[in-house]
Amino acid sequence: EHIVWPAGYEWAWNAAEKKGYSGTALFSRTKPLSVVRGIGSAAHDAEGRAITAEFPECYVVGVYVPNAQPELVRIGFRQEWDRALLGYLKKLEEKKPVLLCGDLNVAHEEIDLARPKENVGSPGFSDQERDGFRAFLGAGFIDTFREFETGPGHYSWWTYRAGARANNVGWRIDYVMASASLRPHLQRAWIEPEVLGSDHCPVGVELKF
Repeated sequence: EHIVWPAGYEWAWNAAEKKGYSGTALFSRTKPLSVVRGIGSAAHDAEGRAITAEFPECYVVGVYVPNAQPELVRIGFRQEWDRALLGYLKKLEEKKPVLLCGDLNVAHEEIDLARPKENVGSPGFSDQERDGFRAFLGAGFIDTFREFETGPGHYSWWTYRAGARANNVGWRIDYVMASASLRPHLQRAWIEPEVLGSDHCPVGVELKF
């Protein structure tokens, strides 16, 4: 099938070995200095869940974090992924700051989902996944959206069931995380729930160097 690429963009992707399963991609108006597929972990890179583009000011890492699955049957794999990803990001930070973007498959705090009490222990809101997210914060990464917006009701994913999106019964599981050294460069961060076409919506951040 013919694919039409957006004019004026550089692009790179990391496909999973399993056809039709996960995968990540990056598009940029500026050609990256380098592109790396995966996080250097053989146990995790077969699923195409990470791609890194290096730019003069920082690395941009696009990820699709593994879902823990119903009854948390994949929570062990998820925890291993979180640790491997954080180790990879720390190595990148030895050279320059990092932006981590994508579906992190976790709502960090109760404010990050519409119905926290009903979802305690559910995939995306388990103690293990939330602790994994806090490890990134503890390592110095910042949740860029929360630098600008501390209120409730801001979500990036809604189930297709029961009119969840129309009623804004959602979860904020898509993030742009940034190395702390990028904080002075942050201009704004946002979520675009009005953009349709997926059960997720775009999230974004603007930095000025």
